Amino acid sequence: STGLTEDQKEFQKVALDFAAKEMAPYMAEWDEKEIFPVETMRKAAQLGFGGIYVKPDVGGSGLSRLDTSIIFEALSTGCVSTTAYMSIHNMCVWMIDTFGNEEQRRRFCPSLCSMEKFASYCLTEPGSGSDAASLLTSAQRKGDTYVLNGSKAFISGGGDTDVYVVMCRTGGPGPKGISCLVLEKGMPGLSFGKKEKKVGWNSQPTRAVIFEDCIVPVGNRLGAEGQGFSIAMQGLNGGRINIASCSLGAAHASVLLTQEHLTVRKQFGEPLANNQYLQFRLAEMATRLVAARLMVRNAARALQEGREDAAVLCSMAKLFATDECFGICNQALQMHGGYGYLKDYAVQQFVRDIRVHQILEGTNEVMRMIVARNLLQG
Repeated sequence: STGLTEDQKEFQKVALDFAAKEMAPYMAEWDEKEIFPVETMRKAAQLGFGGIYVKPDVGGSGLSRLDTSIIFEALSTGCVSTTAYMSIHNMCVWMIDTFGNEEQRRRFCPSLCSMEKFASYCLTEPGSGSDAASLLTSAQRKGDTYVLNGSKAFISGGGDTDVYVVMCRTGGPGPKGISCLVLEKGMPGLSFGKKEKKVGWNSQPTRAVIFEDCIVPVGNRLGAEGQGFSIAMQGLNGGRINIASCSLGAAHASVLLTQEHLTVRKQFGEPLANNQYLQFRLAEMATRLVAARLMVRNAARALQEGREDAAVLCSMAKLFATDECFGICNQALQMHGGYGYLKDYAVQQFVRDIRVHQILEGTNEVMRMIVARNLLQG
């Protein structure tokens, strides 16, 4: 909590307490039984965590990007997978709040902020992941409606959620032909693929989202035609901070678990904590965690202030924090020895749950491309 305001320390404490009492005791069960913990998330929404950086007039908490990062880091100490879904949900509500008109904001945001309803973000397709500008899902306008055809892949919450923020092609090729539509579960022509079996992130379902002559009112379009790609990318800047913050929480929890294990476990007649090699590794883990945290918080401030370098700083923070935090969690597992590989020990779940953070919200290879392009363009 170094450098945080009194309010931010209070948000952090509330989120840490919630994670410890309402999430951590159930984390392993949610993972093993693949439970989507709806009621727990609704309890989190009562604390204001359903629309953290959404305006208060539609039920949001109106907090900053830094406040949001602090909250997601704290919640992730209790369950990374559930917190990561909540971060995606928050991103969707922010998109509607920011780019929607007054009618759309008031129609969708209050029930999403309370988590009475849940949202999913639909950008990735079977044939376009990193190359999002080449997406093929098409929306043909017919009078006051769009007819939507295509499919989205790897959609968090898909099938179990109520609102789908969908990027689709209303114009020609490239980013300028993409628009953003908000769909609701139950619309004719909207269906879902099978529930995917995943290495981690098991407390949130992942499915394909399929559109077959799906009729969507023009009134469900966010912003103007052709604005969708810009909306998607602005959402992802915040999403990258959010997912990096979830990695920080996992690494923080893993450092604490390792600290405890080294103190309790004995080898060769003395605690592992007396082994200088392991002391050095623990020191390195903590140092890398603090460095990653500072980088994420710096990017969060830049995004909040609307600085010109915000997008590249978000990419740097996502790249650095997700790589470093995975390394920290993996090292924590190693230092647990054989126990680290047992599902009775939480450290293995942190490893499994944050591995995907190096892939989603833009792969870390794409983050390198964004940073390099920024440097070489001067």
